[in-house]
Amino acid sequence: MANVPRSFLQVAAKEEEAAPPLRLVQIEGLVILKIIKHCKEFSPALVTGQLLGLDVGSVLEVTNCFPFPVREEDEEIEAEGANYQLEMMRCLREVNVDNNTVGWYQSTLFGSFQTVELIETFMNYQENIKRCVCIIYDPSRSNQGVLALKALKLSDSFMELYRSNNFTGEKLREKNLSWVDIFEEIPIKVSNSALISAFMTELEPDTPVTQCDYERLQLSTNPYLERNVEFLIECMDDLSMEQQKFQFYYRNLSRQQAQQQAWLQKRRADNMARKAAGEEPLPEEDPSNPAFKPIPEPSRLDSFLITNQIANYCNQINGVAGQSFSRLYLMKALQEN
Repeated sequence: MANVPRSFLQVAAKEEEAAPPLRLVQIEGLVILKIIKHCKEFSPALVTGQLLGLDVGSVLEVTNCFPFPVREEDEEIEAEGANYQLEMMRCLREVNVDNNTVGWYQSTLFGSFQTVELIETFMNYQENIKRCVCIIYDPSRSNQGVLALKALKLSDSFMELYRSNNFTGEKLREKNLSWVDIFEEIPIKVSNSALISAFMTELEPDTPVTQCDYERLQLSTNPYLERNVEFLIECMDDLSMEQQKFQFYYRNLSRQQAQQQAWLQKRRADNMARKAAGEEPLPEEDPSNPAFKPIPEPSRLDSFLITNQIANYCNQINGVAGQSFSRLYLMKALQEN
């Protein structure tokens, strides 16, 4: 039997379906330096930029990036930003640099990045790019001597549910989706060419101690912990407000069910009287009755995001506090000696 020729689109669609899941984000060192420089220059303001690279099997290679201009709430300025992005991509293509979009990067303040806006940006990218990531960089966390860089993507189950825009409790239980299933963190691997690695070796100072090592020994972590606790308290207040919405919903639902039962009992009594009089019984459901109008259930997306953010703040406080205790015990031992 002769092989039926297939079109390019058919082959591409089949390869896309058979693509392995994303396991690793490989970033060149120069890209990380560009991201750090851009985010620190405008800190504490939040900035974003474009990631460029290649999607190779289960690895997403990030080989270049460029910053976005600071946006303002103006349609003309937003149009200029889009034109700027297209012009940058055209210029990179002309100089034979990777210009395939693989995601974007953005800065954050004390890890407060889990928002509805981030999810909407992911969904917008997913319309044109099958697999994309967002690189999150936190300058405030990096001041503690840690490279606060992480790669995130939305889970497939969450994207499917988000497209249906149905975040009711019944649907979440059906999909077995909880607040920890919104984002997936992808491991990051820093890659450098042999030439850059050799050059960096030549630039290494004679002393093995670097500025980053001194930053790790800073004993003053109170400002960072205080801000994290402040943000944590704000998130707890927001979560309490979300819980009040659900309490109000269930209270109204219980009241409506009581009204429906009272109306049904009255209708059944009327039907028994009509039946005794030889008349046709009335229907036991009346769509025009306000008691039978369904009450919309509030979306649980906001509460999921707030819970995710609370967990993030708790992890940061736990990590910084543990490191602070280790440094304090180290200084105490040094002073005793």
